[in-house]
Amino acid sequence: MTEAVAADNSSRNNLLLIAAGGLLSGLLTPLTPQLIDKFTGGSGNLRMALVAVPFAVLVFFVVRRCSANPVWAALLAGIVTMVAFVCAVNAAIWIDLQAYGASKMMRNVLAGLAGGFVGAGLMALAIALLPAGPRDAALWMRMLLTGTLAGTLMAVDSALDLDLTSVLYPVWQAAVAVRLAMVLQRGTLT
Repeated sequence: MTEAVAADNSSRNNLLLIAAGGLLSGLLTPLTPQLIDKFTGGSGNLRMALVAVPFAVLVFFVVRRCSANPVWAALLAGIVTMVAFVCAVNAAIWIDLQAYGASKMMRNVLAGLAGGFVGAGLMALAIALLPAGPRDAALWMRMLLTGTLAGTLMAVDSALDLDLTSVLYPVWQAAVAVRLAMVLQRGTLT
């Protein structure tokens, strides 16, 4: 009985550490373009992918800690995270352009939903295909739903006119990282 309580506390502590890591990576994400701009060269998408490095590092550690995946698979999960970030930003931009004529708040909500869905969806799909990734789609739905709904915080960032800080990134990254850890932990139990 005490082993079950200790394991539950350990799992809870891991999730709290992962959430804290998500908050930290989310605080660093809007600051990284300032650093990247000091270096010249590279395409816009490559530079955008580099903005996702703080979150990709967190995803690497989550995949390593919460699953039986080898190091190469965790590295691949980090790279996929960077690709998902680029795709999410591009999806948000595309939806914003499609909603031309709507209010700025509505465009931001729709763009945030699209970006959150694409980012979380690509991450879920790719990480599910890793050697120790759970193949049960139902396990991934919570992560997908969390990422999609947290994407609406893009409207908060816009309404508050935030530039070097963000509400979206810390909340989205913490929530998606915790959901990822929960999926991977539950996948090792089955």
